[in-house]
Amino acid sequence: MAIFQEPVKKYLYHLGRVDHPVLREMQAYGESKEFPIVNCEVGRVLYQLTVLSKAKKVFELGSGFGYSTMWFALALPPNGVVHHTDADPENTKLAQHYFKKAGLLKKVRFHSGDALESLAQTPGNFDIYYCDIDKEGYPDAYHAIDHRIKPGNLVLTDNLLWSGKVAHPNPDAPTRAILKYTRLFWNDRNFASSMLPIRDGVGFHLRLKHPRKF
Repeated sequence: MAIFQEPVKKYLYHLGRVDHPVLREMQAYGESKEFPIVNCEVGRVLYQLTVLSKAKKVFELGSGFGYSTMWFALALPPNGVVHHTDADPENTKLAQHYFKKAGLLKKVRFHSGDALESLAQTPGNFDIYYCDIDKEGYPDAYHAIDHRIKPGNLVLTDNLLWSGKVAHPNPDAPTRAILKYTRLFWNDRNFASSMLPIRDGVGFHLRLKHPRKF
């Protein structure tokens, strides 16, 4: 099921293109390998929300070869840090290559292995948690984040529309996991949640100081 008509999709894609040489190189690599990345439309939103929230620490659950990580790193202040997680050492090695090329290695901490295990093993609180792991793991990600996130922190989530599969009458296992994750956040009165219907659907969840009144 197409979320956008193709002309609109192309318009948004070209509108979001960027001049940063390393980002453009990473975008081209992802497209050539058909590697699922957030693309420039979502990357701009990640950048904006990082700047607006004045975030200094970001933890990514699922980073691939670092495309979304790069957007976070560019938005963070000089003393900011983003944590990159991936189970494939080759993706981590490629991400390190791109961050070295961009002069941003000092802003990134790399974790190899399961993203949720990496989060559990990393102390401290984070201003932004970004979720883009295997979809069956999304509900576990909600529980992992919920017990440690502080008021004012954000959770950003990719693929909540899942190519329109969330509207199918007989969802498969990954889609059911996304639907469960979405309900967990929308039903949790400690969060104000919304969805940006760009690319594949981006969840935006704000942890509140007091339970919401709506």
